[in-house]
Amino acid sequence: MKLGVVGLPNVGKSTLFNAITRAGAQAANYPFCTIEPNIGIVPVPDERLDVLAKMHNPEKVTPTTIEFVDIAGLVKGASKGEGLGNKFLSHIREVDAIVHVVRCFEDENIVHVDGSIDAKRDIETINLELIFADLETVEKRIVKAEKSSKSGEKKYLAELDLLGRIKEHLENGLPVRSMKFTEGEASSVKEMFLLTQKPVIYVANISEDQLGSEPAEARALKLAAAAEGAEALLISARVEEEIAQLPPDEKQMFIRELGIGESGLDKLVKACYRLLGLISYLTAGPKEVRAWTIRRGTKAPEAAGKIHSDFERGFIRAEVVSYDTLMRCGSMQSCKEKGLIRSEGKEYVMQDGDIVLFRFNV
Repeated sequence: MKLGVVGLPNVGKSTLFNAITRAGAQAANYPFCTIEPNIGIVPVPDERLDVLAKMHNPEKVTPTTIEFVDIAGLVKGASKGEGLGNKFLSHIREVDAIVHVVRCFEDENIVHVDGSIDAKRDIETINLELIFADLETVEKRIVKAEKSSKSGEKKYLAELDLLGRIKEHLENGLPVRSMKFTEGEASSVKEMFLLTQKPVIYVANISEDQLGSEPAEARALKLAAAAEGAEALLISARVEEEIAQLPPDEKQMFIRELGIGESGLDKLVKACYRLLGLISYLTAGPKEVRAWTIRRGTKAPEAAGKIHSDFERGFIRAEVVSYDTLMRCGSMQSCKEKGLIRSEGKEYVMQDGDIVLFRFNV
């Protein structure tokens, strides 16, 4: 899973990126201090792995990972090349989802490119640039489709109709992700790599003083996100930076003292999993305890193929127990004795937290 962190310059996205990845991306008080995208691979926090590790005492514990890409600040006119915009837009095309950081804190020492704090305006600035970039892509495709459609072939006429609908939607200032498509159309649209088709999570970057409350700008951001069916989180990038520098045993104490329940990274990861329809299944043994990320709705053979293609090719069955069942029983041996380890076939749809042993023969 590859997530692109975007926003206007000086909204705190590089600070947030540093905090969640500890990758040390440059964060300075001037526009375009990030030019080439910074990349950080982050282990996905999963307390279930820690519990299984205590049970099995494995040689290693391997969490699943997320790749965060810190993309340089976009500005008004980016779609026309302002602020090295075209280069930055190309970086967005390569990610699975967008984490859009919006500044909701006041600080006279940190300049805002538009001179004031206004979450709704800032969201619209970025979204419009992505829409303009998509319009350019769609218009080029329409020119090609018009030439091809002169043959009268149905597939070209259907493509022209689809492109026309997308163009009209974009011209109304709406992202492609808010459109509904048939299965066939969705496949065609996916191949266009449109920026506004990518799912988005909005992050309201608030100050430490605003933690535990919902400032007016954060409320405005939540309303704007809800209007397009997107999720919004409140995170203090500065506080996350402090949390990231603490040893593990002090982190939880600090989080409890702040009264925020969990770190911003945990919130963000959970939101991204929901957004992209992802779940994790687990494998456990003396050699390794490991989490594997799959799409919700994946069947057992395909999930087995995540481990090795031979597992999918020679799939016989999956021996499955849910994590919650294991916790109730206390051990795998107890689960076996109670007959709670299920034998599932090729049609079994994997569930989040399944602990699995795949049987296969090649």
